[in-house]
Amino acid sequence: MSQRPRIYLDHAATTPILPAAKAAMIEAMDRWANPSSPHAEGRAARAALEDARERIKRALGWDGELIFTSGATEAIEIALGRTDRRVLVSAVEHDAVFRAVPDAHVLPIAKRGRVSAEAIDDALQAGKAAIVAIQHVNSETGVEQPVGDYASQVRALGGLLVSDCSQSAGKIPLPDADMLVVSAHKLGGPPGVGALLVRDLAMLKAVGGQEFGYRGGTQNLPAAVGFAAALEQFDIREFPHSFPGSPPMVSWLGHLGNFLRDLDWDIQHQGGLFQPCAVSPDDLAFKCGWILALTIPGMSAAAQLIQLDAEGVSVSSGSACSSGSLKPSRAMKAFGVSDEDARCTIRVSFGWSTTSDDIEVFMGAWGNLASEARCRAA
Repeated sequence: MSQRPRIYLDHAATTPILPAAKAAMIEAMDRWANPSSPHAEGRAARAALEDARERIKRALGWDGELIFTSGATEAIEIALGRTDRRVLVSAVEHDAVFRAVPDAHVLPIAKRGRVSAEAIDDALQAGKAAIVAIQHVNSETGVEQPVGDYASQVRALGGLLVSDCSQSAGKIPLPDADMLVVSAHKLGGPPGVGALLVRDLAMLKAVGGQEFGYRGGTQNLPAAVGFAAALEQFDIREFPHSFPGSPPMVSWLGHLGNFLRDLDWDIQHQGGLFQPCAVSPDDLAFKCGWILALTIPGMSAAAQLIQLDAEGVSVSSGSACSSGSLKPSRAMKAFGVSDEDARCTIRVSFGWSTTSDDIEVFMGAWGNLASEARCRAA
């Protein structure tokens, strides 16, 4: 009897490279010259790089500037780490933000997992012009922030709005912001390449080197071309209806809601985290459809991961950059999730290669774990 292929549901950590992106990278490797070189080979490489830049901007619907980076972390450092302005960040930002600006003013989370608009207003009026960083989709819970709703508020008080769109770029339309962070490997492009989208380069401090003087180092042409090819596999005008070749994503959420209702646990939803319980449509409305945080009270995330891995299902216990840490999740605490619940929470994330069968198998395996835990607690 043949063994069932493993099921990969950790796309928020990284997504398998799309075939079109892989093929584009292989072809681009024939243009091996340095894009900054003045000879014919260099000019050909430069033309391919600029073509990739324009294709990415077009696919994302962006009409400003684009700076290629080595990934989201470097883009965040360029956007937030080189400014004389005060920096305000939401309490649920990725750890890369807090590493870039450890002394930033932290904005608390209000009802339904949203950044407090009142706190933004108070902080902006308390001092000189600021940069405000609010992520688009949280990488641990899938909670979506209404970033565009904050734009006029921030700009009215002389601020600039930066949004980390690593988990949303290519999947839903980008929000209205002054700078946006995107990452290729979260959507089926290669690792090691990302971009900072900037309305006006005058917002940034130049440091010399490549990328209009805002980043040093020879550009990774094959990765940039692969990034462009990956983005072109998506149509944000139709998203979130589906990933290329995968089932409608709206049905995933509906199916999950029915599944959790069937478990019939009298436990409430909080902070973007789902426990086996009755889930209302309102609970699903403020979350993206491709990252879910699921909790089994009394059963550690480590125990869940081990058993699911033995069943051939790959998920995680949160952000891949911090899931090995013994410290409670900064984001979970900010969302109001207790340390005990956070320790019992796994993250399930879908991508372009996810199928309906994958979701069925996961829900069956995880549902068995939840049922066993309920029996032990009875």
